[in-house]
Amino acid sequence: ALAQSLNIPAVKVLSDLAGLNDSIKNAQKFGITTLNNPSKYGLSIVLGGAEVKLLDMVSAYGVFATEGLKNQPISILKIEDKQGNIIEENKNIPKRVIDAQPVRILNSILSDNEARAPIFGYESPMYFKDYQVAAKTGTTQDYKDGWIIGYTPSIVVGVWVGNNDNTPIKKEPGIKVAGPIWRSFLDVILPKLPKETFKNP
Repeated sequence: ALAQSLNIPAVKVLSDLAGLNDSIKNAQKFGITTLNNPSKYGLSIVLGGAEVKLLDMVSAYGVFATEGLKNQPISILKIEDKQGNIIEENKNIPKRVIDAQPVRILNSILSDNEARAPIFGYESPMYFKDYQVAAKTGTTQDYKDGWIIGYTPSIVVGVWVGNNDNTPIKKEPGIKVAGPIWRSFLDVILPKLPKETFKNP
């Protein structure tokens, strides 16, 4: 159900197992900064019923890529003068926010092409013949937003597609509107990164 982005199982998991407040707390631990008023949200939060930032989402998926370690988003890694002397360097210290084992299960699900094929097909933009890439798409109910976020152990890439004036885009899901942009970038960058696979759950 997760690999195929099925909505009803997501709503049932939130209502019957995970709980809204605990889920929001976990999202905040992972780096989501916009869910500050839990009384405003209901079960529709799993269907795009709450505003989130793409940078926050990519940061949160980074927790999955690192098997439970959160890294703060950093805009500038290092500043050097023309002689190569370091003027300032931003050193990030990862913080564990979830155990590795449940994340390994999630990584296995989100990188399983067989599991997502019934909805997305065997050769969707999420499938890479020579690389193991975990990915999740999203589409708001009114088609105002379409996105895809995917990752390997080395990189997380997110693409959002929408209109600046908040009007609906063409009635296509995230895989159709954001998937091609995401895929084009990863086709260029993946050959430059280490060829890694996720650890088995």
